[in-house]
Amino acid sequence: DIRGRIPELSDELRTRGTELRTKGTELARQYAEMDVSWARCSYAKAAREGLISLGLGPLIDFYVRNRTVGREVFDTLEHPVVFVANHSSHLDTPTILRALPRKWRARTAVAAAADYFYDSRWKARGVALLFNTVPLGRQGGGLGNGATDHVDRLIDEGWNLVMFPEGTRSRDGEIGKPRSGAAVIAANHDIDIVPIYLSGTHEAMPPGQNWPRRIPTRYLSRRHRVEVRFGQP
Repeated sequence: DIRGRIPELSDELRTRGTELRTKGTELARQYAEMDVSWARCSYAKAAREGLISLGLGPLIDFYVRNRTVGREVFDTLEHPVVFVANHSSHLDTPTILRALPRKWRARTAVAAAADYFYDSRWKARGVALLFNTVPLGRQGGGLGNGATDHVDRLIDEGWNLVMFPEGTRSRDGEIGKPRSGAAVIAANHDIDIVPIYLSGTHEAMPPGQNWPRRIPTRYLSRRHRVEVRFGQP
C-alpha cells in the first residue's frame, strides 16, 4: 500500500512545498512593507537614546529597582549576536535595552509580533522609534522561505537582534515552550546566541496590566526588584 501511494505522497509533498514557498514570499512582502526602516537612521537612534535614557528610564525607575548581572560577557563578545530572553511583561524590552552597554544598544533591534505591534501604522512607528523593533510572525509558516529576509539583511549589516522564543508573554511568570525561530536565524548566520534571564518584570507589570505598579505597604509603597542576567554565548 505504501509503495503504491508513493506517487500520490510525492505530489502532496510538492504541493505543500509550493504552498510554503508562496506563503513565505507573501510574508516577506508583508513584513518588508511593515518594517519602519527609518527608525534605524542616525537621527532616530539619537532620539531613541534620549527617550530611553532621559524619559522612559527614569519613569520606569519609579516602579522598579534594576540590577544587571553578567555584563562582563560584552568584554569579549562581537557583533552581531541574537539575544534570547524569557518573556512575561511589556517591561521586558525596555529593561533589556537599558541593561545593554550603550554601543550595543545603538546596534540592537527587537523582534516584535507583527500581528500585535504592527496592526496599525501609528503603533508600528511608535514602537519602532522607541525600541527599534522589526516585525516577525509568531505563528510560524515560511520561516525559511523569505519571511525573515528583512531581518537577515539587518544581521548582515551587523545589527544584533533581541528575540523572545516563547512567542508571547507568560501569563503566570513561568517560562513556556520556546519556538525554534531564534535558533534557526542564528544558525543561518553562524552567529552566537546570548541567553538573558529576566526576573521581577512579571510582578511589576503582568499581562493585562497597562501600567507598572509599585508594591503597596502599610505606609509607603516600594519598588519591585528586577534583575537582568546575561549568560555565556
